[in-house]
Amino acid sequence: MISILFVCHGNICRSPMAEFIFRDLAKKHRMEDRFTVSSCATSTEEIFMGVGNPVYPPAAAELAKHGISCAGKRAVQLTKADYGKYDLLIGMDSANIRNMHRMLGGDPDGKIHKLLEYTGSDRDVSDPWYSGRFDIAWRDIHAGCTALFAKLCGEM
Repeated sequence: MISILFVCHGNICRSPMAEFIFRDLAKKHRMEDRFTVSSCATSTEEIFMGVGNPVYPPAAAELAKHGISCAGKRAVQLTKADYGKYDLLIGMDSANIRNMHRMLGGDPDGKIHKLLEYTGSDRDVSDPWYSGRFDIAWRDIHAGCTALFAKLCGEM
């Protein structure tokens, strides 16, 4: 079982999109029993009194356009304990990576990666919260998750 944690700033757009896209890929390949997949935030901006906001409606709508539901998902924050729980911690952009290193106390086991590195790119996944381009976020996240899935399946 490989455990993956996708991380973005608020856990209402990019990281939940990655979580559910990756889960969908695993399901379509009948390999969902080989992965544990979740997502979280580096900030608490979308978490109030211990309860996280749901996936941002335009992000949920973009997933739904592709037949993927994210019903029930609520924002949660990254904790130091997550480093020991997951095999891979995948950030969406360089700021996420910096914050993950700070929050987790470094990366002694080399578990922290940026999603698009699996496509051979050093680019960040653009934040659709600011751009409004959930279609572009979908394209990048789907490409990153597809490349990550292929890499992991090749190692199994």
